[in-house]
This record gives sequence, C-alpha cells and structure tokens, in this order.
Amino acid sequence: MTAPLGDITVVDLSRALAGPHAGMMLGDMGARVIKVETPGTGDESRGWGPPFVGPEDDPVSTYFLSCNRNKESITLDLKSDDGRDVLTRLVRHGDVLIENFRPGVLDRLGFTVEHLHELNPRLVVLSISGFGHDGPQGGRAGYDQIAQGEGGLMSLTGPDAQTPMRVGVPIGDLLAGMYGAYGVVAALHERATTGVGRVVRTSLLAAIVGVHAFQGTRYTVAHEVGHGQGNHHPSICPYGLFTCADGMVQIACGSEALWARLATAFGIDPATPGLATNRERVARRDDVIRLLDEAFAPYGRAELLARLDELGVPAGEVRTLDRVYDWDQTRSQGLVIDVDHPLLGRIEVPGPPIRFDDNAYAGGREVHEAPPLLGQHDESIREWLDGLG
Repeated sequence: MTAPLGDITVVDLSRALAGPHAGMMLGDMGARVIKVETPGTGDESRGWGPPFVGPEDDPVSTYFLSCNRNKESITLDLKSDDGRDVLTRLVRHGDVLIENFRPGVLDRLGFTVEHLHELNPRLVVLSISGFGHDGPQGGRAGYDQIAQGEGGLMSLTGPDAQTPMRVGVPIGDLLAGMYGAYGVVAALHERATTGVGRVVRTSLLAAIVGVHAFQGTRYTVAHEVGHGQGNHHPSICPYGLFTCADGMVQIACGSEALWARLATAFGIDPATPGLATNRERVARRDDVIRLLDEAFAPYGRAELLARLDELGVPAGEVRTLDRVYDWDQTRSQGLVIDVDHPLLGRIEVPGPPIRFDDNAYAGGREVHEAPPLLGQHDESIREWLDGLG
C-alpha cells in the first residue's frame, strides 16, 4: 500500500495538543513527522498526568501518547547556534512546518515566514494560535477551556443557560489540529501546481466558531441566542436521552414518519394536537420527554433498544470508554491499534479515524509507530541531514 503522504516530510515545532494533533494526522497518512523538542523537558504534555505508566524513574504520560504516534523526536535548543543550524537544515529539506508558538515567538528566534520561504520556497507553514495571529487580541495565549468559553461553546453545553460546561475533551485544540491538517493538505495540493508553499493559519477560536453549525445561523440569521439545554436537541423533538427500567437510551426522531412509527408503537397518538409536528413538539419538549419516559419505563435497556431497532428508529446507549474500546465494532474499524513502545512494550492506542478502500489498515500506513521517547531519533535525524549535504 502506498501511503497518501508518503513523500512528505513534516517539521513539527508544536507542543501540547493542537499542533501535535495536526502532525499526528499527517503522520497517520504516511508523512515523516520530525518532532522538535526542548532538551531535557520536551513537549509539555510529557509531564501531564496522572495517569503515568512505565518505570517510576522514567514515567510515560498517557496524555503524550494520545497525540504523538507516527513521529520521530529530535531535541534542539533553538536559542543555540547548533539548534538553529539543524532547524535550518530541516526546513530546507522539509515540506511542512507546524508551529503553535504565541504570535511573534518564531520571529524572535530568527525564523520569520519570509526567512522560512527564503530557505525553502516550497515550504507549507501551519501556524496555530489561540485567538488568531492578528486582530485586537491576536497575541493572546490560547488554552482550550478558555477558548471553549470565549468561543461560545460552553454556553451551548450543559443542562441550562445558567450552568455552562466544557466539553469532556480538549475539543478546541483537537478541532484546530484537524482544521490545520486539512489546510496543509490543500496547500500541498496547490503547491503541486504553483511550486510555491504558503502559510496556513487557524486558531482555537476559529476552530470552535467553525463548528457552531446550526447554532451559528440560529443567531446570525434568526437572531436567537442558543444556550445549554442538557441532552435534548434544541430544534428536533424527540431527539435525546430518555430513561427506561434499568438505565438510559438515546433516540433520534428526525422525521414525521419516524415519529408516527415510534409514537404508535408505544401507545401515543402521533396526531395529538401539540404533538403532530416537529415544531409543536419542540415547543412542548418537556411533555414529549415525560410521555416517552413513561412509555419506556416498563422496558429494560436491551429490550427497548431491540424494539426500537425493529421499528427502524435510530437509537443507542451511552457507553463508558472501557466499553467503547472493548466493543467489537470499534475494533473492526481500526480504531484501536497495536504499537511497540521502547519502554512499555506492545501497547494499544486509539487509531486513526480514516480508512482507505477496503483494506484492513487504519490510516494511510500499514505499520504505525509508537509515540517517541524524548530525543529518541537525535542521531538518526542528524545522520540523515548529514547525508543530504
């Protein structure tokens, strides 16, 4: 199998999560990703935990493991002559450079965009910031939870308007990484025609605003301000989490035909005034929830899910992560992969969310590499550069 990005070399100067996630996505597609880290400490996420695993005198952060597969690690002091010299050579021979320093930091290190493109006009630069590289708050530091709040996502998440909540993963970082990788691939495609690289910019703020979806147009067009309302959809009813005899199930009734089928099967007249259309049901959401909770009360979860499946009503349960990763459907999709770690041995890590054609491989490569130890490839990368001249 030929990896889609097998001829691409990425110089990854980023740390924490947004940039590393973008680099990992490119690595999953076959790119050679060289992670540049600070000597002694490395990427900050190497110290983020618990949990840590492995030997007590050299613990490994599971956080770091989550966003650095398929990479090599070289340690460089970018304030030293040697560090700048090696980075200069990496830039000359690279295709992509990823950075998520605060705006201006890379310039002060002597690697302005202009200088990068003097060294390598074909270089695609991905720059990820907290709130954008310009504008009135362009230099502001970016952290995921702060960006979730400033970008409005927390106001849409939670049980009600008075209780904003963050998403359970660093979604702003992850989305910025995804948008960044998407921009890089577009710039590489353009470079095939123009022969010239360009700068791709995104931010945590941009990524979060970019996924407002219907909540965005709800404000910009209808001038309604959305807010958190728990586990039920603001525009579709019934669509959410319901209780049964031994737990909870989720259903998604996205059409009137599905509503008619669901209601009739559980003893509710679908044409009852106030329930006949989605618009009416949204206005009476609490009544609909009460009716369905009562209708589902005699059923155990497994029985109820089987009944809903027979009806063709989309439904599911709420799994804890152990049950997600042990689920045969998850594993059938290549979403759990084995890698050989230098300290931990054979371990399982979450796999790439993309597959090609009908092959059994997750991502764009047949063999995935474990996240590297700090400086694991110092010698091999320098030897490679020396061989290039």
